[in-house]
Amino acid sequence: MADAIKITKNRDVPMDKVRNIGIIAHIDGGKTTTTERILFYTGKIHKIGSVDEGTTTTDSMAQERERGITIQSACITTFWHDYRINIIDTPGHVDFTAEVERSLRVLDGAIMIFDGNAGVQAQSETVWRQADKYGVPRLAFVNKMDKIGASFQGTLQSITDKLRAPICPMVLPIGEEHDHVGVIELMDMKMIVYDKDEQGLEFTTKDVTPEYMDAASKARAQMVEKIAGTDEALMEKFLNDEEISTPELKAALRRATIKRELFPVYCGAAWRNKGIHPILNAIIDYLPSPTDLPPVEGFHPETNEVETRKPENGEPLSALLFKVQSDAHVGTLSYVRIYSGMLKAGTEVYNVTKNTRERIGRLLLMHADKREGIEEGHAGEIVACIGLKESTTGDTLCDKEHPISLSPIQFAEPVISLSVEPESGDDQEKMGAALNRLAVEDPTFRVAYNHETGQTVISGMGELYLEIIVDRLKREFGVNVKTGQPQVAYKETITMPADGEGKYIHQSGGHGQYGHCKLKVEPKDRGAGYEFVNAVKGGAIPSNFIPAIEKGVKETLQKGIIAGYPAVDVKVTVYDGSYHEVDSSEMAFKLAGAYGIKDAFEHAKPIVLEPIMKMEVATPSEFLGTVMGDLSSRRGQILGTTDAFGFTTIDCMIPLSEIRGYATVIRSLTQGRGSFYMEPSHYDPVPGDVQLKLTAALNAPAAK
Repeated sequence: MADAIKITKNRDVPMDKVRNIGIIAHIDGGKTTTTERILFYTGKIHKIGSVDEGTTTTDSMAQERERGITIQSACITTFWHDYRINIIDTPGHVDFTAEVERSLRVLDGAIMIFDGNAGVQAQSETVWRQADKYGVPRLAFVNKMDKIGASFQGTLQSITDKLRAPICPMVLPIGEEHDHVGVIELMDMKMIVYDKDEQGLEFTTKDVTPEYMDAASKARAQMVEKIAGTDEALMEKFLNDEEISTPELKAALRRATIKRELFPVYCGAAWRNKGIHPILNAIIDYLPSPTDLPPVEGFHPETNEVETRKPENGEPLSALLFKVQSDAHVGTLSYVRIYSGMLKAGTEVYNVTKNTRERIGRLLLMHADKREGIEEGHAGEIVACIGLKESTTGDTLCDKEHPISLSPIQFAEPVISLSVEPESGDDQEKMGAALNRLAVEDPTFRVAYNHETGQTVISGMGELYLEIIVDRLKREFGVNVKTGQPQVAYKETITMPADGEGKYIHQSGGHGQYGHCKLKVEPKDRGAGYEFVNAVKGGAIPSNFIPAIEKGVKETLQKGIIAGYPAVDVKVTVYDGSYHEVDSSEMAFKLAGAYGIKDAFEHAKPIVLEPIMKMEVATPSEFLGTVMGDLSSRRGQILGTTDAFGFTTIDCMIPLSEIRGYATVIRSLTQGRGSFYMEPSHYDPVPGDVQLKLTAALNAPAAK
């Protein structure tokens, strides 16, 4: 399929005719299918690919084609009515949520897809919140209107109830479920009926027929009222019963969409090739160009003063590196969003985050897995660089003479781990390098070496994620590994303040070792992180030994104290101690810090925290009691249920440790008809009996 992509050299498009958009949704919402239709109708490809057959344009990884899911976000450029649309197709599975996070950080707009049968689902809420966090204007597309149980009004109500979003329906479906044949565009009061061509290239556009006129007129009146409500001049016209022209409505809706005061909603059935053309027009009419958004803000790295850059080629360079990807042909691809200025191949740029200079080897425009070499990247573009050696995800590239630091990307912490061992000596040599390359690609992927067990431990966002990593090790890097059982990413913390004292005194003839410190620990709010405070007065401990104490504290907290898991959300204050003019050293104070934090921690009522998952289980209603009973036995907290067409959806919170391998369980309980979705929610203390088991497991080797 990839060879059908038409690569274009036509980049001379005014910036106000550029759209940088993402396609986001719950898993299996139809993102890749919708993207494929957009590419087909805009002439980028000449044959529609299928997710099931593994022939779609943007799913280029072998694992994506085999599993029918998107794993890595893919960039591709197409054109519609002289407008350039840069599209990023994102994953829906929560294990790959980092791809959505970093894509939304650099996009100007997005299309949010909802399942017309299911409405707002768990991951729908997650990606909607992510888009809110980055202030991304959105269109909504209610997909799968041909599906049994599909309801446009029901989905609109779901969006209103669950997302509290100010939506503005722009179409009405012509028929639902098997009767869905097209849409009524309310702005122009025209019917689009897909009755000429199965691929949807040709269709009938006609006036609204009498049978739909009443419903369409009421819906249009509501649309006009919503749009007028965002504009004072139009509201005055509306209240005076004056006619508001279509250009006036479109202009006002565009302003409201960019400000996120309204979210236009469309509908269709992407797999059946229906309803995509109105979305294409809406991208042009309502989503912003780079020039419609405020100048990008950052701060000066030395003065911390706010800096801004306009989206113009003549401004000093400012760009954010948002994605790093290993490539078998060119090495490392670094994806960059250029906010201002120009990026030129062969030139030097300043990485303000790392305080280093980097040379741009080559510049590429990406068309999924195809590449187009270019000499320069312009403001508002998303390009890929070859040759960056030290720059990683979240770094700012800029002009050394006009430095600016853009806000970095925040990523979630891994929730599950897996031990990996090379199968042979050859694999041993290659494994470390391969894991390091994968860790550079994805900030939610962590690699650690357990010196006590001699194992390499990899951590990520879920079991599927780690399964894909192991598969990539074999396919892309030729590394065969053996894996252990997945392990939950527990954490430790404290529940009350406490003091501790650490001493390291060692005499062995000649110079000895002397370090002594007193610490105080205090609990912080969940997720607030670690804080170290130096409150030593009167020179009780020389200032040059304080960093050594902090190093000992941090290393001990990272290893864990009561159960061997990283300790979090703790404030540590060093307030007193003593030293020896001859025998004191950094090593002695580092060990004193380690002993002191252990002493304080054990007196602060420490607890173990476990990751709690937000879970959505869909089961045939006849198995509801069995499934709910099983969830309760796994310490699940049922939040509510929803019934639709013989299926019940159960919303619950449940510990990750209780649902490893749940896919097999739910199939067994429901005769293969049940399914589930889960995503990380928060951390909670484990029950007392579970904590005893975890602490006992840490001490077991020492007892033998």
